[in-house]
Amino acid sequence: MSPTTHLIFNPVSGQGDAELELAQIKASLGNALNLVVHKTKPDISATDLAHQALEAGADLVIASGGDGTVSAVAAVLTNTEVPLSIIPRGTANAIATAMSIPTDLHDACGVVTSGECHAIDIASCNDLPMVLLAGVGLEATVIEQVSRARKNSMGTWAYLIAGVQQLRDIPTFEAVIETREKTISVQASAITVANLAPSTSILAQGPAQVIADDGLLDITIFSPQGLGDAIAASYELFRSALSEEATQRDDIGFLRSSYVKISTEPDQKVVIDGEIVGELPLEIRCIPRGLKLLVPPEALPAEVESLEGLPGLTIEEKEIPEVQGADKTADSSQS
Repeated sequence: MSPTTHLIFNPVSGQGDAELELAQIKASLGNALNLVVHKTKPDISATDLAHQALEAGADLVIASGGDGTVSAVAAVLTNTEVPLSIIPRGTANAIATAMSIPTDLHDACGVVTSGECHAIDIASCNDLPMVLLAGVGLEATVIEQVSRARKNSMGTWAYLIAGVQQLRDIPTFEAVIETREKTISVQASAITVANLAPSTSILAQGPAQVIADDGLLDITIFSPQGLGDAIAASYELFRSALSEEATQRDDIGFLRSSYVKISTEPDQKVVIDGEIVGELPLEIRCIPRGLKLLVPPEALPAEVESLEGLPGLTIEEKEIPEVQGADKTADSSQS
């Protein structure tokens, strides 16, 4: 008997013809799966539909839309036995890209029917779900600058252009970064905490590889002084992403931990999974292997920490408290 699969389809995602795309998905999956289709509406969110799918006894849930749709469905499926599959149809499709899920509809449907189920980490950020990353400072400012119209007309280029524009007048702020292991005080222009991140999310690329199932969050601190250094540091992060080698600049730091709390002076804008939400301080906890995800068979580590050389840096070592269960396991991964 075919597994009962619930498709949560966001018709306003992306730049294509939604009805044609839905027809293509049905044609690709209809014979292989017992497919139940739900469409998001202004008064019915992807979160609502994911809960309905679970209550109906779904064996598999597919999220088809942008990163916001995928993140909402993933949050509902966290710590359940029901796997998620992704048919990406958004602008950035960062979650799919990070997990090597193709953006071509036909190929993505192939992952639904023949992909491997892999348990990946997910995170909680100020009690909000976080599949990708949280950005403080520059990344949030860039996201805020890009309108829906620019995303529709330019795609991911809209973010790149906005990022270059922001580098011309990049402010710095004082930040306190607290993990289970230490408290760091530093000057920064951007702090990115990643659970997952594709190579195009360059502000998350300090450690070069953001590992999907290590039980740890990857924290990158971006602290250039002036336009020239900002351009050079951005290039270094881009090189790091392509080469999968950790960054070597003094004005870029990185570390990993299962928990992080961030506060800044003055307060900075915050983005979580591509949406401007929440406020500081941020408290982010990794939920190790909390989400089951279908990925291509070929899908699925790096220097752990580099902080020396960052401006205004002080580090206070902490006595690590006894923790139980998953948190203890995740913290031990750093030793």
